[in-house]
Amino acid sequence: IQALLRFLSHDAKVPLGEAMGKIKELQAANLTTPAEIAKSDISSIKAIFGDEKVSKQVLNAAKRVSKKRASPDEASVASPAKKAKPSYGQPLTPAQFEDSLALPEPCKDEDELMRGVVYTNRAPLVLAFAVTLLKYTMPSQPLSSRLSLAQAVVSANSRTKAVSLGLESGKSAEEEGWGEGQPLVKIMGREIRVMKRWGYQWDVNEEDDVSQETIKEESGGFATQETIKAETDPALWGVDLEKLKQSNGPGASASKHGTTSQLPIYTAQSARAYLLKAFETPKIKSEESGSPTKQSVGIAAQKERNLGLLLGALELLYESWSSLDKEELDKRAWGWYCHVRPTVDPGVAGWGGKANVNMSDILKLRR
Repeated sequence: IQALLRFLSHDAKVPLGEAMGKIKELQAANLTTPAEIAKSDISSIKAIFGDEKVSKQVLNAAKRVSKKRASPDEASVASPAKKAKPSYGQPLTPAQFEDSLALPEPCKDEDELMRGVVYTNRAPLVLAFAVTLLKYTMPSQPLSSRLSLAQAVVSANSRTKAVSLGLESGKSAEEEGWGEGQPLVKIMGREIRVMKRWGYQWDVNEEDDVSQETIKEESGGFATQETIKAETDPALWGVDLEKLKQSNGPGASASKHGTTSQLPIYTAQSARAYLLKAFETPKIKSEESGSPTKQSVGIAAQKERNLGLLLGALELLYESWSSLDKEELDKRAWGWYCHVRPTVDPGVAGWGGKANVNMSDILKLRR
């Protein structure tokens, strides 16, 4: 069960609460390993998860994992005499989980940064600005929390922009009261609903047996109030209110959104993956495309290097203004982002548009 939960929450990115609720149905359908799920079809999976997007997510993750981790034992999984052992290993401790989220080392070589240029769209740039900002305004938060909170900022900003362009309509989940009762934090001038991760101790790396609470925390779950001691400054998750609203259906009441442990969150893994793939190297007109396989490997490395350049430039920017109080630093961050964000076509035509961002422009904003 733990291996299946780990697959659903980590590889398929299904919220832990939802994943736990589907375990019995998956067992009844004999879909208890990624290999078995990969051999199934979308209609069978949709019968369990309901949502087509989530079902495709699970099926694609199963195919990816079973292909990557296939072994002779897994190939013969149908034989009841020899059950394949899950190849995922033991659940990560909080410290190991934080290490797994590490971002590229920020480049602070000013000569290199002055020449650095990345090709991207606006949303991931907001994400990078927010993740780095939180190192200075909320330094006690672990990387997993900073990624989750920053993604919440991006999503809220994207929805506001979509409404202003007429791409979305109606009240947001926040406006309808779905976040009522959850604490608020302000990041880049925007208020974000959060959930406190009581009992999550990421700065202790214990090598003994991993508790069930560790599994819950690592996968986006939450320790119960009965099993923890109160903390003055706990780690946080950004709450995905729009997903909460969607999962409860159009006729659901905002006052009946269930327990805290059922709240969907913005996962740190998704935010990290978004950052790693979002910053391309500007294309040179005369360059010819080569082998797709070799090119894809090179592109991934380039994107990681570009992210390191961007993070380095942002750290130098925030460091130069670190004497400001946290509230003032937060207020200024959005203006800095607006000053360097990609220039795109106005209106709907520019939605998702990409352009160059010069690291030198970020460095010019330093104090």
